[in-house]
Amino acid sequence: MTIRVMLADDHTVLRDGVRVILDLEDDIDVVAEAADGDEALERYRDTSPDVLVLDLHMPGIHDAELIEQLRAHDPEARILILTTYGGGDDIQRSLKAGARGYLLKDTPRTELVDAIRRVAKGERVVPPSIAATLVDQVDAPKLTPRELEVLRQVAEGKSNTAIAKSLFVSEATVKSHVNSILTKLGVRGRTEAVTTAIRRGLVRV
Repeated sequence: MTIRVMLADDHTVLRDGVRVILDLEDDIDVVAEAADGDEALERYRDTSPDVLVLDLHMPGIHDAELIEQLRAHDPEARILILTTYGGGDDIQRSLKAGARGYLLKDTPRTELVDAIRRVAKGERVVPPSIAATLVDQVDAPKLTPRELEVLRQVAEGKSNTAIAKSLFVSEATVKSHVNSILTKLGVRGRTEAVTTAIRRGLVRV
């Protein structure tokens, strides 16, 4: 039985590369492609593929919101995330929204093909490295919504003074938030905090 696959990624070269890999398989047929979230939703509705290989962050609707909308249209949607983002928060949001698998773009092609076949059967695909990240995420102290907002502004390069003005709080309050963020992330400075936050999917730059 042929597995009908749709590819959704805003990088044409990546889509072309995955298509070449899948075209070598007798039991897999790429039936549709999309370059952004809105197109992905439309093309999915038109073609109803067996498996959607989905990039996590694209223009338009993306991330967990796109997965939720796809699942609202088709509760049985079998979605395999293929992304560069390996942060625990990204993984957790995607799987909670209904993705059946999560792979990074440096995954060997044999593992990608195997994952598509397994997801088509209704299985979950979470490689050991992804599972380990999820375990670490469970154990990690959670940032509050206010701390996340401060962290996002730190990532934008804003000073404590600028952050205080934008949030209508004192500089002492911002400094307290920053110290809490550093402690929870287990880092020693603002630069390291931003690097860790990006890796974990807490902020985008």
